Formats: sequence, C-alpha cells, structure tokens
Amino acid sequence: MRHLLSLILLALCLAGPAHAADQAAGGARAADVAAIQKVVDQFKAAIIARDGKTLAKLFLQDHDSWLSVVDEAKWAKVKALNPQARKVFPSSWKKFAEFIQDAKMPVEERFYNVRIDTNGAVASVWFDFDFLDDGKVTNRGSESWQMVRAEDGWKISSMLYSMGD
Repeated sequence: MRHLLSLILLALCLAGPAHAADQAAGGARAADVAAIQKVVDQFKAAIIARDGKTLAKLFLQDHDSWLSVVDEAKWAKVKALNPQARKVFPSSWKKFAEFIQDAKMPVEERFYNVRIDTNGAVASVWFDFDFLDDGKVTNRGSESWQMVRAEDGWKISSMLYSMGD
C-alpha cells in the first residue's frame, strides 16, 4: 500500500510542473487570441470609418498576397457575361485600402463565426462575412487571413476570400 501511495504522490509531483506549463501556455495563447481579435476589430472599424491609412497599418508592409475566388453560382453568371473572366484573381491590400479611403458611400464588412488559431508566432483567422456598400450587401462569402507576429505586433500577411451572392 505504501508503495502505491508513493507512486501516486510521485505522479502528482511530476504532473504539477507540466500542468503549470500548460496553464502558462494557455494564458499566452489567450493573450495572442485577444491581440488578434483586436486586429479584427480594428479592421472592421477602419472600413466603417473609411480610414485606409489605419487599414493599411494592419498588413505586413513588404508582403502582399491577396486572392479572390468567385463561388460557383456567381462564377456561372460572370462567365456568361464575360467568357474571358478569371475565377481566381489577385488583388492587393493596397488597392483595398485605397478603395476604402476613397469610398463615397458608407462601407462595412460584417464578420460571423470568427475562428482564430495561433501558436504565438503565426495565426490563422477564418470567418464568414457580408460586405455592404451604402447599406446593401454587395458580396458575401468566407475569408481567411494568415497572420504573423511581427516586431510591432500581429500583422495580416495574406488574405483569401470568396465572392458570392
């Protein structure tokens, strides 16, 4: 019996530091998720404010990987109007920031089902969205960001989004 109690006590002692490390990692992850959520919130606020400069600061400045993909239903309509149209096409955060800055009517992007995953150095953000131009939905789909923790905080390094009705 004494041997069994010794083994249980030993197991608890060994598990203690591992459990503490797990709790510390969980706290760091929670802080990273909160910081990334702040970027998501700044992104939405910058669009509503038509603040292209703030929007631009959320992106990794020396990298611009941005792709739009037309969903199947919209693709059929686009292809009927323009047989040469591309289903997947590149754009850039710079063009988007300029579009937002120069918008004459109110614009907004609404996010739903936001999911954030990170290891503290890189992160993935995935959500469904509606994009509104002058209060009307002009695009809806899903969007994915790849993010990196740069010297000055979390930055969007690439973006991929679908375009649908």
